[in-house]
Amino acid sequence: MHTIYKCFPHGKHKVLTMSYDDGNNADRRLVKIFNKYGIKGTFHLNSGLLDQDASRIKADEIKQLYKGHEVAAHTLTHPTIERCPIDQVVQQVIQDRKNLEKIVGYTVRGLSYPNGSYNETIKSMLPHVGIEYSRIVGSSRNFAFPRDLHEWLPTCHHNDDLMKLAEEFVGLFKKQYLYMMYVWGHSYEFDKDNNWELIEEFCKCVTDKEDIWYATNIEIVDYLKALDNLKFSAEGDFVYNPSVQSLWLSVDGQIVEVKGGTQVRLY
Repeated sequence: MHTIYKCFPHGKHKVLTMSYDDGNNADRRLVKIFNKYGIKGTFHLNSGLLDQDASRIKADEIKQLYKGHEVAAHTLTHPTIERCPIDQVVQQVIQDRKNLEKIVGYTVRGLSYPNGSYNETIKSMLPHVGIEYSRIVGSSRNFAFPRDLHEWLPTCHHNDDLMKLAEEFVGLFKKQYLYMMYVWGHSYEFDKDNNWELIEEFCKCVTDKEDIWYATNIEIVDYLKALDNLKFSAEGDFVYNPSVQSLWLSVDGQIVEVKGGTQVRLY
């Protein structure tokens, strides 16, 4: 029997993604570092605080600053939402999406829970208001994928053994697995802790690796959903890709691209 594996773009088996909250002014320096090394990040913003708090990036700067990265929701005003009436949580998320979408010009479909606060009622509500994934607070200290996209636990905070985990991630070589390293934090923490050299060292360690895909949170979500929507023949000898984007498979160790809207013979 032939062995077919799902792959990341161009046959890669690892993905790196970054996630930073609150839109602090220090994001300017962080984005500059990411861009220098080809690292992609997701930035979760509170649109209701953008022009009211001098420590945050201004609304008219957002679209250009985060170009090439992802802007995602963090609620309108950053309340501890588990304590709020659910109808108020709905408004916090919807209004944040509306405001951010007017700024960036694309659909905002991700969220990080403000203060790490959430519950099952909030989780079950989010898909109905257009949120396709939600990041929680904490560190898994591994490179697994979330079983629940609305309870997405990162690999680590950048102050939690970042370089040790980065070196472990770079060294992973078994192509029969898919791995993800997901780092989160707040850019102002680099100022507070006086450790900007940490994120620079990390980016140097993980950049320009042939087996790593550098992606935003939503790019990972979209790609994985598209992979799951591939239509394989019962025999497994051909596959149809109903999505618009190219997807990649490994067939007996050979990398195969399945372009959007095409049917491809695998063997």
